[in-house]
Amino acid sequence: MLAVAYRDAPIQDAYRVADEKELTLAGYVAFVDPPLPDADETIADLKADGVAIKIITGDNEAVARHVCAQVGLNADRIVMGDDMDAMSDTALAQIAEQTEVFARVSPAQKNRIILALKHRGHVVGYMGDGINDAPSLHAADVGISVSSAVDVAKDAADIILMERGLRVLHAGIIEGRKAFGNVMKYLLMGTSSNFGNMFSMAGAFLFLPFLPMLPTQILLNNFLYDFSQITIPTDNVDDTFIHKPRKWNISFIREFMLVIEPLSSIFDFLTFFVMLNLFRASEQLFHTGWFVESLATQTLVLFIIRTQGNPFKSRPSRPLAITVLAIVALGILLPFTPIAGFLGFVPLPLGYFAFLVAAVVAYLALVEVVKRKLMARLVM
Repeated sequence: MLAVAYRDAPIQDAYRVADEKELTLAGYVAFVDPPLPDADETIADLKADGVAIKIITGDNEAVARHVCAQVGLNADRIVMGDDMDAMSDTALAQIAEQTEVFARVSPAQKNRIILALKHRGHVVGYMGDGINDAPSLHAADVGISVSSAVDVAKDAADIILMERGLRVLHAGIIEGRKAFGNVMKYLLMGTSSNFGNMFSMAGAFLFLPFLPMLPTQILLNNFLYDFSQITIPTDNVDDTFIHKPRKWNISFIREFMLVIEPLSSIFDFLTFFVMLNLFRASEQLFHTGWFVESLATQTLVLFIIRTQGNPFKSRPSRPLAITVLAIVALGILLPFTPIAGFLGFVPLPLGYFAFLVAAVVAYLALVEVVKRKLMARLVM
């Protein structure tokens, strides 16, 4: 709210604050920018999903308290910009975590708050639309502005929202977590399966008088394996993963790889033993049998790895299920097609498929047991 007043004054070269006296009040000009109707609901949803909302404003504390009351933010404690000047960075970092509202804050003080939160290990997003917000948009991990913002703010921002309201921001956060979850599935599957195959290949080379698999067959196996995963971005993600912020955990990926890899190799070596001793396999039959077993186990294991919980309760997306099952079916049928000879494959005996089903079921069950123990210890 602005008060408007006037008085007659002589013409002079400059006017100063001292000239503002003996004024006649003309009235008040009130400005209001009310929160959107769904702001309080969206803020509650963000909080439920582990996103802390803080107001950092240059306005006075009365305005900040009034707005916070409308949108459900706790304004019982408001830290003023002047109070921040007396705080060390360490003290500010602790207070910034516990406080939701800052008022009468300068652009430099906004930067201090953002850097203090980042120093405490938080990932900070800052949303602003004015010229004074540009430094803070740069300092934050993610700078967010809106289409109606000034050009300086939009240039400084990483993301520009084209729709009004925080609802689109919440949707973006959830979508980002889904993408992160699906990337983790790909990493866990790729590191464990590829490392396991490499180990199996190196081990087989020590006692086999021929190559465990021909170069062409290795390339085809990898191509089919990778093709089965192109629909991972469409996959459903567990609610428990979405409703909590996640960070990269390289130690978990490494330990998962080192634990699951021996399981994969154990079943590979079991396949070698069965092919050589039970089926008395020739070189071509051996190549064919390991190709099919390797493709089936490393592809179907995605149904186990894709969820932290019970794979029978967490359903994959339809595109993912179709591509994985189709690739496994294609791998099984390849030895019986006209191009089998060109690829170095021969038809597999019927008894092999009984072994294949038993091996795949046992492998997936064992991975499920190990996965749950790892997830409970390293993720939850």
